[in-house]
Amino acid sequence: MTLRLEDKYEGRDNHATRTTPSGEVRLPNPPKARALRSVRARLRTSGVEPAIRIVGCALASLLELFYTSLRGRLSPGPASAEDESAALRRIAERWARLLGSLRGAYVKAGQFAATRPDLIPEAATAPLAALRDRVPPLPLAQIRDVIESELGQPLHQAFPEFDPTPLGAASIAQVHRATLPDGTPVVVKVQYPWLQASLAADLKLLRGLGRILLWLGARGRWRADFERFFAEFADGLADELDFTQEARAAAEIAENLADDPAIQVPEIVADLSRRRVLTMLYFPCIGLADRPGLEALGVQPAQIVEILARAYARQVFKDGLFHADPHPGNLFVIDEAGAQQSPRVLFVDFGLHRRLSPELRNEMRQGIFALMQRDADRFIERMKALDMIAPGAEAGVHQAVSSMLERIASEGGSEGLMQGPGSQVLGLKDEAKRLLQETPGLQLPNDLLLYAKTLSYLFALAEDLAPEVDVMKISVPYLLEFLGGRD
Repeated sequence: MTLRLEDKYEGRDNHATRTTPSGEVRLPNPPKARALRSVRARLRTSGVEPAIRIVGCALASLLELFYTSLRGRLSPGPASAEDESAALRRIAERWARLLGSLRGAYVKAGQFAATRPDLIPEAATAPLAALRDRVPPLPLAQIRDVIESELGQPLHQAFPEFDPTPLGAASIAQVHRATLPDGTPVVVKVQYPWLQASLAADLKLLRGLGRILLWLGARGRWRADFERFFAEFADGLADELDFTQEARAAAEIAENLADDPAIQVPEIVADLSRRRVLTMLYFPCIGLADRPGLEALGVQPAQIVEILARAYARQVFKDGLFHADPHPGNLFVIDEAGAQQSPRVLFVDFGLHRRLSPELRNEMRQGIFALMQRDADRFIERMKALDMIAPGAEAGVHQAVSSMLERIASEGGSEGLMQGPGSQVLGLKDEAKRLLQETPGLQLPNDLLLYAKTLSYLFALAEDLAPEVDVMKISVPYLLEFLGGRD
């Protein structure tokens, strides 16, 4: 349902509405409701509410661990190990629900933790990874002020039609359909109201929570380098909360891919975009997970996988700036005439993007050469250049890398890297994950981990949509160009 702001509208919270002389619909804002929202906002932005809820969740988790440990001592054996794994999953699910309800930095921390197999037990990663999916949206009454304060004009002037039901809601924002005064359909991304104000308190709480987790049992260089990695996380989050950064990344990626007619990046409406509001042109589209919808449109999944493989190979190997969140909620097929013959893929949500430095790209290039040649010494040198090995841990890391390269060689992995199927690349990903989990003193820089995760998500998505498409074969020309280049 689209809200026409010159008509009366029954509010989402079932309160009566009133219409101003200009025709704008206003939800009531009685003094008690305002006072209650003000108190809740202070509790949230000061960190009091999150702290209370985190302590409660931590106590519940500790009780479950104690109970599981007690049962294991009374009944040792394989069943106790299964109980422990199940308890970790339940605890991770509890934390995922809490972090999702707190949104913002807390969801991002959960997502970040899910990408760190060297920090989080494998049984706990799946519930945290689910934080990439939707979170409950806020009603229009709670985000309206954000739009009006950022744009400096009433909502009905900027968007004569505005759908109060969001298309989706995620960690830091939700997205609504709307219409410009000239009738152009757009999508409006609106940041949750408290995130900017609560950022300092949220990061302080998360830093304290991280230190406690380290004290309880983190391994390797996490103890030594926690502050550096947390600073990278905080800087990345601050960038994501600034939608002007997202707009610039979207515009640059759109320019880089402009010569590929199968790729569409929505144009940003600059006059109606600010730090906390991002407006872009709307395209009718179908999600990649909507197989019946794609079938009705006449689009084959294999066509989409080929387009995605080409686009991402170009971004990560050639351009160095890439859309770093390739999951079905951010990738769509445009619903238009001619889609059956020439489908176009729509990329949205560039909040998570990365630009790799020339230094990192050069070290990656040398590391890939070492991997292909199964040269452990050279691979270790590249790891040291990227500050991936803690002091005193080089011998253990060298042994673990040598064992990994021997396993890859026995399976034909390194020789077949450039002509093997996507499943082989996923196998290399599993080896890298195992290396991180089992090797004390080894740690990937965040940018490199996000780069690897993006490729991993892409291969996994391709395997799910059209396993018959060889993504690696499509990527080889871009990989060869990368290996032969210099930054």
